[in-house]
Amino acid sequence: MISEQSQPPPIHRIDADDDDDDNVKQLKQCSSLYLALQDCLIKTNRNWKSCQMEVQALKSCNEKKKDREK
Repeated sequence: MISEQSQPPPIHRIDADDDDDDNVKQLKQCSSLYLALQDCLIKTNRNWKSCQMEVQALKSCNEKKKDREK
């Protein structure tokens, strides 16, 4: 019997190196967070309010990335 708490596999691949999506390639170290956000949006029928944890994580990653590039 499958546990109700078991998570289905991610809709997107975590390894973005071979991905054809240029936006994902440009994100580099934030790509897994970007893909997690996309998964959340798909699961919630594009409900951004339900995905705020993923939005904030991606925002934080991008801000850290910008700080390192200075």
